[in-house]
Amino acid sequence: MATEKIQTLDQKRAAHAWAVVEEVAKWTDEKKKEEFRTQAKKLPSRIMSAGLGQSLAFLEAQGYAQRLLDGLADWMNTCRAAQGERRLVVRVIQGDADFLRYATAECLAYLQWLVRFADAHKQTGE
Repeated sequence: MATEKIQTLDQKRAAHAWAVVEEVAKWTDEKKKEEFRTQAKKLPSRIMSAGLGQSLAFLEAQGYAQRLLDGLADWMNTCRAAQGERRLVVRVIQGDADFLRYATAECLAYLQWLVRFADAHKQTGE
């Protein structure tokens, strides 16, 4: 009898964030790695002060850390499948208030793991 591995939502967040950070750690461009870490660290406070939609729009407008935006969108698409547009900023704009609340809470929880792992990689030099 095969045993299926059951994970909590927090474990799933951590696993996804770890995979994104592992991918970024393999980049050869140190400037891009640092931009990713910096923007990941700043994003939670931006979300709390300006809101999720405006924070995502800022990153897109500035062309900052596309992998960060892609990671968040991918995670949210894993949590709640997108119907059409996969970019998170568009989903936030087109979604209802319930989706915005859910996406904000989920992105903040996900970013806790992402920032921890990005810091850990920087500390260990991996």
